[in-house]
Amino acid sequence: MERFFNNAGPIQPENHYHIDPLTRLDWEEIRHLIAGQRYFVLHAPRQTGKTSTLLAMMKALNKEGKYACAYANIEAAQAARGDATQGIPTACSAIASSIALYLGVPELEAWYRREAQGIEPQERLAGLLRHWTTTTPKPTVLFLDEVDALVGDTLISLLRQIRAGYAQRPKDFPQSIVLCGVRDVRDYRIHQGGGEVITGGSAFNIKTVSLRMGNFSPEEVKALWLQHTEATGQTFDEAIFPELWEDTAGQPWLVNDLGYEVTWELREKRDRSQPITLADYKEARERLIQSRATHLDQLIDKLREPRVHSVISALLAGEQDELNVSPHDYEYVADLGLIRTRPGVRISNRIYREVIPRELTWAIQIGISNQEQAWYITADHRLDMPRLLAAFQQFFRENVEAWIGRFDYKEAGPQLLMQAFLQRIVNGGGRINREYGLGRRRTDLFIEWPLDEAQGLYGPIQRIVIELKILRGSLETVIAQGLTQTVGYAESVGADEAHLVIFDRATDKSWEEKIWRREERLGERAITVWGA
Repeated sequence: MERFFNNAGPIQPENHYHIDPLTRLDWEEIRHLIAGQRYFVLHAPRQTGKTSTLLAMMKALNKEGKYACAYANIEAAQAARGDATQGIPTACSAIASSIALYLGVPELEAWYRREAQGIEPQERLAGLLRHWTTTTPKPTVLFLDEVDALVGDTLISLLRQIRAGYAQRPKDFPQSIVLCGVRDVRDYRIHQGGGEVITGGSAFNIKTVSLRMGNFSPEEVKALWLQHTEATGQTFDEAIFPELWEDTAGQPWLVNDLGYEVTWELREKRDRSQPITLADYKEARERLIQSRATHLDQLIDKLREPRVHSVISALLAGEQDELNVSPHDYEYVADLGLIRTRPGVRISNRIYREVIPRELTWAIQIGISNQEQAWYITADHRLDMPRLLAAFQQFFRENVEAWIGRFDYKEAGPQLLMQAFLQRIVNGGGRINREYGLGRRRTDLFIEWPLDEAQGLYGPIQRIVIELKILRGSLETVIAQGLTQTVGYAESVGADEAHLVIFDRATDKSWEEKIWRREERLGERAITVWGA
């Protein structure tokens, strides 16, 4: 059977192309921590391969023969919410079943079924782990996955029972316990019964260290895809790999799903004698973005969290000082995999940068009426950008207050409204690429519009740059700065034309003062500047 790229669930090495999970972290350091009887945290964003890594570590430790190691996913206890009388028994049942499965000790599960009802929930987990350890000749090691899915008193009870047994290790309690989830335990904000809020750090102050599992490196991304070439003989255009890195920054699910899209969902490429071109890759990328896959839906769902909102608002607006974002919030959103903080704070990868504004403006985009693509297409099938931007000025004047009030991300309202308007017109024909980030004080939009409908984005292209800025201080200073930035971006992408849009959010000016157009030139480049 031919192997394939895995875009759902843990790796099955016999079925999936994969990077050895034990090479994705410091395996020697982890073995040292376990040997030192440490309790610690391993966290990673969703769908980065942490479950596959935990299973690989369990298998490696058991093969060495020094420990009895088990993995357990306790996410099912989330359904109990803060009811520890339901949540802890659910977690304990999952742990007992997993130990029996992975270590071949059905008698432990039988003991649990027989004795569990006689142990109070606030002591049941500790009792289970104590019984497992004292009846096992080897030191025990437990990997607990999806710990941060638990909430309220259920999570507090779990952490405190582990903490209570810590001093009894390794004879009467596991030698090492590793808590795994999306977030570091320091970021748990646990709402206890009665309204009290405690932090995970205080409930689990026995943690030695927090390890974060990262993305693939550029070398690992390429090596993973070339496993397909080695297995099937089907080749990839070398020009794909720089694009693949920019699009994903090594995010494992994105890397695998794009591989699956281009080698399987593009049906003609199931013929392994057909090479995969850059055009094939770009088609697969667009299909992924349009698919609203589960991974991307989970990402969008996080945007509703207040701590995520504050960070993404600052990034979309290009501002930091005005929004007063906590450094802890940046760390939290980085742990979720949405942003990277070095060398500067920005959205993690190009696909996320594309998906986030699209999703935030989706309801606005479909709600824009009386704007049709055909109105802005010339006889030679070019986008008539002066006409389009003049229409946006009028639309912005008539709708800005009503529409921005509907955005969850009001701080970046003008930029998002422009993107919604453009996406409405460009959708189904061209493509909008976006660049934005903390401290940029601008948003760069790059429109690619096909001039030949038959060839689409793989034929001749009209390339347009639009830079968006908020007016702060002197208009002439902002224009001068904006012209330099616009020309720099236009030159970098080879744009045919360039526009600079300046939003004036002053409430004491009339629309006649805010709406204007003027032609500027910087060097050899002509730029149209628009006021809104």
